[in-house]
Amino acid sequence: MNAERPFHPAAEADRIAGFIREQLEGAGRSALVLGMSGGLDSSVVALLCARAIEGSRVHALILPHRKSTTESSIHARKVAADAGIQAETIDITPAVDVLKSTLELDDRRRLGNVMARIRMIVLFDWSEAVDGLVVGTGNRTEWLLGYSTLHGDAACAFLPIGHLYKSQVRRLARHLGVPEQIIAKPPSAELWRGQTDEGELGLSYDDADRALVELIDEGKSPEDAIADGIPESVVERVLELIRGSEFKRRQPPALEPVGERSGR
Repeated sequence: MNAERPFHPAAEADRIAGFIREQLEGAGRSALVLGMSGGLDSSVVALLCARAIEGSRVHALILPHRKSTTESSIHARKVAADAGIQAETIDITPAVDVLKSTLELDDRRRLGNVMARIRMIVLFDWSEAVDGLVVGTGNRTEWLLGYSTLHGDAACAFLPIGHLYKSQVRRLARHLGVPEQIIAKPPSAELWRGQTDEGELGLSYDDADRALVELIDEGKSPEDAIADGIPESVVERVLELIRGSEFKRRQPPALEPVGERSGR
């Protein structure tokens, strides 16, 4: 069993486009704003947004840092052009450098989180300027494993592909015509030189998807998943990531208001 079980890209693309329109109309906003990294997920979301509404109302921001590769910006601009979306490039390096100096950051993970949050500041500010909604580009694999930065790439108004596993996003990308070089390249937020998603997660997306389908969607026990052929190390790592990121998937806890219900 894997995450590519019954899945129809053409029908799903239409369903997601309808969902995007509903979210925009329900919020009473007139435009969509998303960050484009030149990677798989943001490319797919950009094309879906352009399918949902006129490209002139979709604002794609390319937000490179000096550690970003030139190739990523080229890929992002190509997809935006193919979708009929106007793309703007804003270099976040000066803003990152100020905070790096002010906070005396020498830890690359902390600095990576700062970069992710600065990008989201830019996106939300832009959305106010154009009466727009910020569209998230995260997928179900990342959400379940907690592979996101709170108030960074996890911040958005809604998630068009938040229900799709990474392997399903790849299939949808091919249906939508995302260039193969984008689909094939190792996923990376380019938060530091050589950083890759799978390197940080400690497992491949394909292995993670297969384990998540069995453990979460099908409710199988770890023992049953292992018996189905999923390596024990993969099952253990997936469970470790799920448990360690539970706080990212819920509203911040708070006490009940003082009053009758609390007995005070």
